[in-house]
Amino acid sequence: MNKDISLEVEFLAADLTGMLIEHYGWDMIKALDVLYGSETFARVNDPECGLYYQGAVYVFSFLKNEIETGKIA
Repeated sequence: MNKDISLEVEFLAADLTGMLIEHYGWDMIKALDVLYGSETFARVNDPECGLYYQGAVYVFSFLKNEIETGKIA
């Protein structure tokens, strides 16, 4: 993964972490554990998938669905 993509992933991870904290009321450790362990985040880290350059709200919809149903839409 090149440096530009890594930077995009880091910014997206920060946004998603904040959204998890706000939406679910979790602390930062719990939010990071869930985010980094998710299939959604694995796809964000896959340059072939292209999810890393999508907006945080869009990616959060996938993450929220995964958390609540166990599946990615």
